[in-house]
Amino acid sequence: MAIRAHPTIGNRVQSYDVIILGAGAAGLMCAAVAGQRGLRVAVLEKAAKPGKKILISGGGRCNFTNLGAGPGNYLSSNPHFAKSALARYTPADFIALVEKHAIAWHEKTLGQLFCDGSAKQIVEMLLDECGPSVDVICEADVTAVTKDGGDFAVSANGIRYSAPGLVIATGGPSISKMGATGFAYDLARQFGLKVIEPRPALVPLTLGGKDVLFRDLSGVSAPVRASHGKTSFEEAALFTHKGLSGPAILQISSYWRPGEDIGIAFLPAAESDWLLAAKRDRPRATLKTALREHLPDRLADALADRLEIARELGNTSDKTLRAAAQRLADWRFTPSGSEGFAKAEVTLGGISTAELSSQTMETRSVPGLYAIGEAVDVTGWLGGYNFQWAWASGVACGRALAV
Repeated sequence: MAIRAHPTIGNRVQSYDVIILGAGAAGLMCAAVAGQRGLRVAVLEKAAKPGKKILISGGGRCNFTNLGAGPGNYLSSNPHFAKSALARYTPADFIALVEKHAIAWHEKTLGQLFCDGSAKQIVEMLLDECGPSVDVICEADVTAVTKDGGDFAVSANGIRYSAPGLVIATGGPSISKMGATGFAYDLARQFGLKVIEPRPALVPLTLGGKDVLFRDLSGVSAPVRASHGKTSFEEAALFTHKGLSGPAILQISSYWRPGEDIGIAFLPAAESDWLLAAKRDRPRATLKTALREHLPDRLADALADRLEIARELGNTSDKTLRAAAQRLADWRFTPSGSEGFAKAEVTLGGISTAELSSQTMETRSVPGLYAIGEAVDVTGWLGGYNFQWAWASGVACGRALAV
């Protein structure tokens, strides 16, 4: 496997068996599998180094998979599409690869697996797996992609790359500060493929209107249950100077749509009559005092103030306390928006799964054209699920590419 900063100008036309656009998680995995099958592979990456998103993930330790990854952890217009690839390349398969390269790892919470050391180890592992028939070409500025007869032609830095197979693995526009764009969608539309409207996912939500006062709690975090419809996540929420963030909020953001509200249970483990019990046990306590036993002081005070219960619990009616407990169990927020692709960890939507074979990731209408990873309309939960989709879709494609 060779990594080049710039293509060799001497040969203006370079022929391969497959060209992969994007040296991220899905692209590198696909290249490794294809290279091991004897295909000559060119991976074109516009950044100066491969695997940029891998390197920053998991706080620099890469949350590389999740033990519980399955089809139910993904959002897609076709909830069945991911089943085939995920079944044929599982978290256990990737763990075996990690252990083959002697990379130490640990489980953090909720099945999330991280490197003990650095995310660099995952990138190095993938590059090692690519082998001698794979060229990873960085700082490749792709200016044109065409198909002439049976071969695709990709122009980049004055070089014309030619191959019968082309894989779109450039991801979506999330984390735009790293150079992420909607290139995959433009290319898909060029070849007549349908694109499901891309939207930010796993993204902080902003608050306005009557909820804007909660922004005064910036920096306060608490375990909650965030819900939208029948979907809920029980993790931490974080108040920010713009609104709401933290794992529970990022998770529910993928299900939220503008104009809709979300529910927050501030005491997810509390019994429905907990305030009546507190009234019996400590009638002279106030609501603020009761809430401070379970929540950060600033949050407890803010909630009590908004509930407008200043009297001692013993002097507050049971009806009022029941209503307060119900609201604390399902406090409704109507976000004014999200922080957009700049802060989104992944992208919802993308190249329609109706255009692709779930077995091979090849497009149905353009022979030899494939799409994998985040470029496709398959989006995972927070916690290693999106990497598992990248590995699984990359392997499915790498195994299917014609030799």
